[in-house]
Amino acid sequence: MKKNILLIGGSQGIGFEIALKMYREYTIYVASRTSENLGNLDVTHIPYDATTDEIDTAALPEIIDGFVYCPGSINLKPFKMLSPKDFENDMQINFLFLVRIVHSLLPRLKKSEQASLIFFSTVAVKVGMPFHTSIAAAKGAIEGFAKALAAEYAPQFRVNVIAPSLTNTPLAKRLLGNDKKKEMMDARHPLKRVGEAEDIANIAVFLLNDSSSWITGQIIGVDGGMSTLNVT
Repeated sequence: MKKNILLIGGSQGIGFEIALKMYREYTIYVASRTSENLGNLDVTHIPYDATTDEIDTAALPEIIDGFVYCPGSINLKPFKMLSPKDFENDMQINFLFLVRIVHSLLPRLKKSEQASLIFFSTVAVKVGMPFHTSIAAAKGAIEGFAKALAAEYAPQFRVNVIAPSLTNTPLAKRLLGNDKKKEMMDARHPLKRVGEAEDIANIAVFLLNDSSSWITGQIIGVDGGMSTLNVT
C-alpha cells in the first residue's frame, strides 16, 4: 500500500519539487491556495490558505505517513524598520500556523507505523546575519519546537528540520531578480551558487522515506556550505 504524504504549500517551489519526485510511488495530498503546476501530476489538491483557513481534514486520509510544511516568508529589513507587527506576521506564517495544523493532524499521524514530519528553518538561525531578526526568530522557534516534538513522540514519529540558505524559488524572486543580484548571492556561498528547489527537495524526499528511519530531531543544513565553511 502506498504511503500518504501531505504537503502544505506544494503547488510551487520546494513543495512542488517534492510532489514531482514522489507522486509516482506515494499518494500525495497538496494543500495550497492554488493548484498551479499540479495539472500533470497524479495528486489530490485541497484548497487551503494558512492565513485564513482551517484545513479540511475530511479531505484527508485516515493515516498520514509524511507531512511537510512549506509556507514561509523572507522579510529582510533592518531591525529599526521592523515593527512588532512584522514579527507577529512572520511568527504566524512560519510557526504558529504550523503548530495549529500539526495539532489537527495528530490523530492521523499517530496511525502511521512511523510518520515523518519535515519543517523548514534557515541558515540564519545558526549564523547571525544582518536584517534577519524577524525571520530568524520565527525559524528559531521552529527548530526548538521540532526537537521537543521529536523527543515527545519518539519512536511514534520522526521530526526533522531542513535549514537552507538562499534558494531559487518564487519566494526569493526579489533577491534573485536579475543576473547581477544572482551573481552576488552565488559568490556568498562556498559552493559558489545559491540553492535550487531540487537541492532541498532531494533531502526532503530522503527524510520522508524509510532510508532515513534512524534520523530524528535533526536540523540539517542544506546551504552550500555557508553555515560551516569560511573560504574567504
